[in-house]
Amino acid sequence: MRLVVLVSGSGTNLQAIINAEAAGELAGDGWSVEIAAVGSNVPDCGGIQRAQKVGILTFAVPLERGATPNRRAAWNLQLAAAARTHRPDLLLISGFNRILSAEFLTAVGVPVINHHPSLLPSFPGNHGVRDALAHGVKVTGCTVHQVDPGVDTGPILAQAAVEVRADDDVSSLHERIKVQERRLLVETLAGIGAGTVALSG
Repeated sequence: MRLVVLVSGSGTNLQAIINAEAAGELAGDGWSVEIAAVGSNVPDCGGIQRAQKVGILTFAVPLERGATPNRRAAWNLQLAAAARTHRPDLLLISGFNRILSAEFLTAVGVPVINHHPSLLPSFPGNHGVRDALAHGVKVTGCTVHQVDPGVDTGPILAQAAVEVRADDDVSSLHERIKVQERRLLVETLAGIGAGTVALSG
Protein backbone atom coordinates (compact mmCIF):
# COMPACT_ATOMS: atom_id res chain seq x y z
CA MET A 1 0.00 0.00 0.00
CA ARG A 2 1.50 3.29 -1.12
CA LEU A 3 0.95 6.10 1.40
CA VAL A 4 1.20 9.83 0.72
CA VAL A 5 1.41 12.00 3.85
CA LEU A 6 0.49 15.70 4.00
CA VAL A 7 2.22 17.76 6.73
CA SER A 8 2.66 21.41 7.64
CA GLY A 9 4.70 21.32 10.83
CA SER A 10 7.47 19.45 12.61
CA GLY A 11 6.36 16.00 11.48
CA THR A 12 6.61 14.05 14.74
CA ASN A 13 3.75 11.74 13.74
CA LEU A 14 5.38 11.29 10.36
CA GLN A 15 8.58 10.31 12.16
CA ALA A 16 6.68 7.65 14.08
CA ILE A 17 5.53 6.15 10.77
CA ILE A 18 9.04 6.35 9.29
CA ASN A 19 10.40 4.57 12.37
CA ALA A 20 7.67 1.92 12.25
CA GLU A 21 8.31 1.24 8.58
CA ALA A 22 12.05 0.89 9.22
CA ALA A 23 11.36 -1.48 12.13
CA GLY A 24 9.16 -3.74 10.02
CA GLU A 25 5.98 -2.84 11.89
CA LEU A 26 4.18 -1.88 8.68
CA ALA A 27 4.64 -5.15 6.83
CA GLY A 28 3.31 -8.66 7.21
CA ASP A 29 2.39 -11.79 5.32
CA GLY A 30 1.46 -10.54 1.87
CA TRP A 31 1.08 -6.86 2.76
CA SER A 32 3.13 -3.77 3.45
CA VAL A 33 2.67 -0.04 3.88
CA GLU A 34 5.32 2.26 2.43
CA ILE A 35 5.56 6.04 2.45
CA ALA A 36 5.61 6.92 -1.23
CA ALA A 37 5.89 10.69 -0.71
CA VAL A 38 5.41 13.53 1.74
CA GLY A 39 3.75 16.75 0.65
CA SER A 40 3.24 20.12 2.26
CA ASN A 41 1.95 23.64 1.85
CA VAL A 42 5.09 24.77 3.74
CA PRO A 43 8.11 23.85 1.57
CA ASP A 44 10.74 23.94 4.35
CA CYS A 45 8.71 22.55 7.27
CA GLY A 46 10.16 19.97 9.64
CA GLY A 47 8.09 17.17 8.18
CA ILE A 48 9.53 17.74 4.71
CA GLN A 49 13.03 17.80 6.20
CA ARG A 50 12.43 14.52 8.05
CA ALA A 51 11.30 12.87 4.82
CA GLN A 52 14.23 14.17 2.81
CA LYS A 53 16.67 12.99 5.48
CA VAL A 54 15.66 9.36 4.85
CA GLY A 55 15.29 9.67 1.07
CA ILE A 56 11.49 9.89 0.82
CA LEU A 57 10.23 11.90 -2.15
CA THR A 58 8.70 15.26 -1.24
CA PHE A 59 6.57 17.91 -2.92
CA ALA A 60 5.20 21.32 -1.96
CA VAL A 61 2.16 23.24 -3.11
CA PRO A 62 2.15 26.54 -1.18
CA LEU A 63 -0.97 28.61 -0.60
CA GLU A 64 -0.47 32.29 0.06
CA ARG A 65 -2.17 34.00 3.00
CA GLY A 66 -5.39 35.74 2.13
CA ALA A 67 -5.98 33.65 -0.95
CA THR A 68 -9.31 34.24 -2.68
CA PRO A 69 -11.95 31.48 -2.77
CA ASN A 70 -11.13 30.85 -6.43
CA ARG A 71 -7.44 30.55 -5.63
CA ARG A 72 -8.19 28.14 -2.78
CA ALA A 73 -10.31 26.02 -5.08
CA ALA A 74 -7.53 25.88 -7.66
CA TRP A 75 -4.97 25.10 -4.93
CA ASN A 76 -7.00 22.13 -3.73
CA LEU A 77 -6.98 20.67 -7.22
CA GLN A 78 -3.24 21.39 -7.66
CA LEU A 79 -2.49 19.64 -4.37
CA ALA A 80 -4.60 16.63 -5.35
CA ALA A 81 -2.83 16.41 -8.71
CA ALA A 82 0.59 16.61 -7.03
CA ALA A 83 -0.36 13.82 -4.62
CA ARG A 84 -1.72 11.65 -7.45
CA THR A 85 1.61 11.72 -9.28
CA HIS A 86 2.96 9.44 -6.54
CA ARG A 87 0.25 6.82 -7.20
CA PRO A 88 -1.08 6.59 -3.64
CA ASP A 89 -3.45 3.94 -2.35
CA LEU A 90 -4.10 6.01 0.77
CA LEU A 91 -3.51 9.61 1.83
CA LEU A 92 -2.84 10.66 5.43
CA ILE A 93 -3.39 14.20 6.73
CA SER A 94 -0.95 14.60 9.63
CA GLY A 95 -0.67 18.04 11.16
CA PHE A 96 -1.70 19.69 7.89
CA ASN A 97 -2.89 23.21 8.66
CA ARG A 98 -5.21 23.84 5.72
CA ILE A 99 -8.78 22.61 5.31
CA LEU A 100 -9.16 20.42 2.25
CA SER A 101 -12.27 20.74 0.14
CA ALA A 102 -14.75 18.13 -1.03
CA GLU A 103 -13.32 18.69 -4.50
CA PHE A 104 -9.89 17.70 -3.22
CA LEU A 105 -11.27 14.48 -1.76
CA THR A 106 -12.87 13.62 -5.09
CA ALA A 107 -9.88 14.63 -7.17
CA VAL A 108 -7.26 12.73 -5.15
CA GLY A 109 -9.20 9.55 -5.86
CA VAL A 110 -8.16 7.46 -2.82
CA PRO A 111 -9.34 7.21 0.81
CA VAL A 112 -8.04 9.99 3.07
CA ILE A 113 -7.48 9.54 6.80
CA ASN A 114 -6.69 11.98 9.61
CA HIS A 115 -5.84 11.86 13.31
CA HIS A 116 -7.45 14.15 15.87
CA PRO A 117 -6.67 14.85 19.56
CA SER A 118 -10.05 14.00 21.06
CA LEU A 119 -12.51 11.14 21.23
CA LEU A 120 -14.67 12.12 18.29
CA PRO A 121 -17.47 13.02 17.87
CA SER A 122 -16.66 15.04 21.00
CA PHE A 123 -14.57 18.20 20.52
CA PRO A 124 -14.03 18.38 16.76
CA GLY A 125 -12.17 21.25 15.13
CA ASN A 126 -8.87 22.97 15.79
CA HIS A 127 -9.03 23.11 19.60
CA GLY A 128 -9.94 19.59 20.69
CA VAL A 129 -7.57 19.54 23.68
CA ARG A 130 -8.50 23.01 24.92
CA ASP A 131 -12.20 22.30 24.53
CA ALA A 132 -11.95 19.01 26.45
CA LEU A 133 -10.28 20.81 29.36
CA ALA A 134 -12.82 23.61 29.27
CA HIS A 135 -15.67 21.11 29.52
CA GLY A 136 -14.11 19.40 32.52
CA VAL A 137 -14.09 15.88 31.10
CA LYS A 138 -12.18 13.22 33.03
CA VAL A 139 -11.21 11.21 29.95
CA THR A 140 -10.32 12.39 26.46
CA GLY A 141 -8.02 10.81 23.89
CA CYS A 142 -7.33 10.58 20.18
CA THR A 143 -9.07 9.33 17.08
CA VAL A 144 -7.98 8.13 13.66
CA HIS A 145 -10.81 8.64 11.20
CA GLN A 146 -11.55 8.66 7.53
CA VAL A 147 -12.03 12.13 6.09
CA ASP A 148 -15.31 13.26 4.56
CA PRO A 149 -16.40 16.80 3.53
CA GLY A 150 -17.37 17.69 7.12
CA VAL A 151 -15.10 18.83 9.95
CA ASP A 152 -13.90 15.68 11.76
CA THR A 153 -17.15 13.90 10.91
CA GLY A 154 -15.90 10.93 8.87
CA PRO A 155 -16.06 7.27 9.90
CA ILE A 156 -14.03 6.48 13.02
CA LEU A 157 -11.33 3.86 12.45
CA ALA A 158 -9.69 3.67 15.90
CA GLN A 159 -9.58 5.50 19.23
CA ALA A 160 -7.45 5.54 22.38
CA ALA A 161 -8.40 7.04 25.74
CA VAL A 162 -6.23 9.38 27.82
CA GLU A 163 -7.02 10.32 31.41
CA VAL A 164 -7.28 14.03 32.20
CA ARG A 165 -5.29 14.83 35.35
CA ALA A 166 -6.25 17.50 37.86
CA ASP A 167 -3.10 19.51 37.17
CA ASP A 168 -3.26 19.28 33.36
CA ASP A 169 -3.05 22.28 31.11
CA VAL A 170 -3.41 22.20 27.33
CA SER A 171 0.30 21.54 26.79
CA SER A 172 0.70 18.68 29.27
CA LEU A 173 -2.50 16.96 28.19
CA HIS A 174 -1.69 17.32 24.50
CA GLU A 175 1.76 15.80 25.00
CA ARG A 176 0.25 12.67 26.58
CA ILE A 177 -2.35 12.48 23.83
CA LYS A 178 0.40 12.67 21.19
CA VAL A 179 2.10 9.59 22.64
CA GLN A 180 -1.08 7.58 22.19
CA GLU A 181 -1.77 9.23 18.83
CA ARG A 182 1.50 8.02 17.34
CA ARG A 183 0.93 4.47 18.54
CA LEU A 184 -2.67 4.46 17.33
CA LEU A 185 -1.72 5.85 13.94
CA VAL A 186 0.89 3.14 13.31
CA GLU A 187 -1.50 0.41 14.49
CA THR A 188 -4.28 1.72 12.27
CA LEU A 189 -2.06 1.92 9.20
CA ALA A 190 -0.94 -1.65 9.86
CA GLY A 191 -4.56 -2.70 10.20
CA ILE A 192 -5.50 -1.04 6.91
CA GLY A 193 -2.55 -2.71 5.20
CA ALA A 194 -3.42 -6.12 6.66
CA GLY A 195 -7.11 -5.72 5.87
CA THR A 196 -8.32 -5.81 9.48
CA VAL A 197 -9.35 -2.12 9.46
CA ALA A 198 -11.92 -1.37 6.79
CA LEU A 199 -12.16 1.88 4.84
CA SER A 200 -15.25 3.28 3.18
CA GLY A 201 -15.27 3.82 -0.57
